[in-house]
Amino acid sequence: MSRQWGHRTISTAAAPLCFKLTQMLGAEPLKKKKKLDPMIVRQKEERRKRKIEKSIRRLEKNAGQLKPIDELEIPPGLRQEIGIRKRPQITITEEIEGERSALLKEWSKYKYQQHLAEIKMIENIINSRDRALEELRQESEDLWLEAIQLDQVLLPFRAKGPVVSLPIKNYDPPDGEYIDKTKTWE
Repeated sequence: MSRQWGHRTISTAAAPLCFKLTQMLGAEPLKKKKKLDPMIVRQKEERRKRKIEKSIRRLEKNAGQLKPIDELEIPPGLRQEIGIRKRPQITITEEIEGERSALLKEWSKYKYQQHLAEIKMIENIINSRDRALEELRQESEDLWLEAIQLDQVLLPFRAKGPVVSLPIKNYDPPDGEYIDKTKTWE
């Protein structure tokens, strides 16, 4: 949502509770129009009209053609080998179709059982770890505190520099820049 009052814009497009204000925009007086010769103005309009008509004719001529999509084009080398690469048409009998569906059912049942076994194994490991930690806590609080600390050998994480820094005063962040790589077909 964006509202404009005067020259300042208030936008809540990012999130409803996140307000962003633009800077006040200054204005300058309009430049005076130069008086042109009516013949020159008419010639410019004629040229513009002819150019538009020409582009309309070109579009009408190419109306049936679709814009090419690079990913869908077949390379010329493959077009020449199409006879070699063409596979023979295979007819699938009902017997083969039944075997395939039975094999698919068996495979999905196997994968489901494997998934359940993995979940059960993870739950058993977590439960045994929790029981061992509880027993260790009953034996010694110091050993328990040391046991629940992260192992730096297993998780090597190094951070250099400040994690949080103070904001820079009068810093004007740059607007995002991008290069338009859109292909045009004419």
